[in-house]
Amino acid sequence: MFTTSRILAFSLLATLASALPATNKRAPKLHDYTEHEAIALVRQATAATVYTACSVPNAVAITFDDGPYTWTTEIVNTLAQYSAKATFFVNGNNYECIYSPENEQRIKTAAAAGHQIASHTWGHLDWTTLSKEKLLSEMTLTDTAIVKLLGVKPAFVRPPFGKYNAASQEVAAANGQSIVIWDFDSGDSMGESATKSEADYQTVANQHPTSILTLNHETYAGTAHTVLPFALQVLQAKGYSFVTVAECLGGLNPYLSATTPAVRDVGYHSGFGI
Repeated sequence: MFTTSRILAFSLLATLASALPATNKRAPKLHDYTEHEAIALVRQATAATVYTACSVPNAVAITFDDGPYTWTTEIVNTLAQYSAKATFFVNGNNYECIYSPENEQRIKTAAAAGHQIASHTWGHLDWTTLSKEKLLSEMTLTDTAIVKLLGVKPAFVRPPFGKYNAASQEVAAANGQSIVIWDFDSGDSMGESATKSEADYQTVANQHPTSILTLNHETYAGTAHTVLPFALQVLQAKGYSFVTVAECLGGLNPYLSATTPAVRDVGYHSGFGI
């Protein structure tokens, strides 16, 4: 039976096959696939890539979620002391609104210092509870803000709480973005003290994995004031270099497009009460 799923899967395979060099192997036929296999192929072809670790040896990608916020500029200054680059996964309206004059300056300061700006979506909602339409809105609202502020659309997005499913992977892919998780959590958002987070960083530094993709939150004073300088010191002593997520994945492009940032006016943040 030629169901829609099998036909779509075959169409996708045929398109891919036509782009490959000719071989002596027989091209796939529609009846080669079961319903389950066809659906799996469709999902695989339309799902965003999920990165959970860096691929570049001796690299550490320091990442921060939930900003911009009070300590963004302090974090940027601390990173500069170690010649470190980081990635900021920003929300549109979580702790504060991204369009406020203070946060506009903070995100511009981070970008000007060479740090990567990525999306954490608008309101920090659990992707797995949202319709595709609502999730796409959460993504595009944040993308629009970043384009207005910096003139770039981010190529990477991180789901709040690290939670995603097949449907949200499809939405991210349709929006052109790859998903980034982590392989080391500082624990700050889980209530860990700065002392405990430092101990966790010391442990992972002593273990010396090939690379580290960290999760931190710039909305915690202890992270900004205490944990970050400690982490940079102990990891640098182990010979790691501090790079952006795009760099730690082999030098991928951090942005999907670039244009001229918008000029702030009354319509700059329309609809958000700022």
